[in-house]
Amino acid sequence: MSRAVRFHQTGGPEVLRLEEIPDPTPGTGEVLIHTRALGLNRAESMFRRGEYGIDPVFPSGLGYEAAGVIAAVGEGVTGFRVGQAVSVVPSFTMTDYPVHGEMVLAPAHAVVAHPERLSFEEAASVWMQFVTAYGGLVDIAGVRPGDTVLISAASSSVGLAAIQVAHKAGARAIALTRTGAKRQQLLDAGADAVIATSEEDIVARVRELTGGQGARVIFDPVGGPALADLVEAAAHEAVIVLYGVLDRGPAPLEVGTVLFKHLTLRGFELFEITTDDERRAAAVEYVREGLAKGELTPLIDRTFPLDAIADAHRHLEAGGQVGKIVVTVAPGAGTSS
Repeated sequence: MSRAVRFHQTGGPEVLRLEEIPDPTPGTGEVLIHTRALGLNRAESMFRRGEYGIDPVFPSGLGYEAAGVIAAVGEGVTGFRVGQAVSVVPSFTMTDYPVHGEMVLAPAHAVVAHPERLSFEEAASVWMQFVTAYGGLVDIAGVRPGDTVLISAASSSVGLAAIQVAHKAGARAIALTRTGAKRQQLLDAGADAVIATSEEDIVARVRELTGGQGARVIFDPVGGPALADLVEAAAHEAVIVLYGVLDRGPAPLEVGTVLFKHLTLRGFELFEITTDDERRAAAVEYVREGLAKGELTPLIDRTFPLDAIADAHRHLEAGGQVGKIVVTVAPGAGTSS
């Protein structure tokens, strides 16, 4: 028997439970992982609240990211061995493979032997953020040396990853954050400049920072009314990659500006990359290389023990974090009979 994070109705963090369930058995093409750390994302929070677009089936598990050691492999799985340290690339639905628990199944295509220098906590912090940033900036926008990249919600794990991916490409990263409270943390994390959107004129500051040219790439998970400023701050022939909808308010769009600037507005989500075998392999190789060279480094905001899973969700929803929230699993957990 082992414990899994489950919930029986949608709602706030208080609906989460740690429930004893039989250890799953890997089927064909599956891997059983004894987890050591779990990565927490807004996707899990939205799924728990019933706002994710995929409805939970009760009792429901959840979770996209985990790191641990292989406990067993199913038929047809090659290239992995029991006891090997691995982490999971989100490339499945939480209804099929919820990975927040002590002993979890994952499809073999989603399992990666991460660089050995990473701790389990770091490994659980890698794939959602860096593959999302890679997909939006490299795969979609084709970021290149000399570009200015405007990054909204920059203190999120994906935002911080985007700063690093922009620098890896030789581009300059301008971080957007709501207030100046996180300015120094973002500068310390590598941002070349920081704009506090509730305190400064975004368009004027971007023009000042770019000599009037605007940003060639804009990476935004917010949407809503602020999209109008991003369009105005965009350079001629800029690419605006929209990868979230944190603000569900109306998003005014000056169509004339889009036309005359020849802008591209592109919706993007992680699974566009991770459910395509070739693009996923390219993303994994890009991230592994960046990790090995020290060009990409996950930043952990705070860790919580598995017993405090609800508190971890509360911390996420409070919005004060800079970096990834990680839930740790005790090494001996999940081994009871």
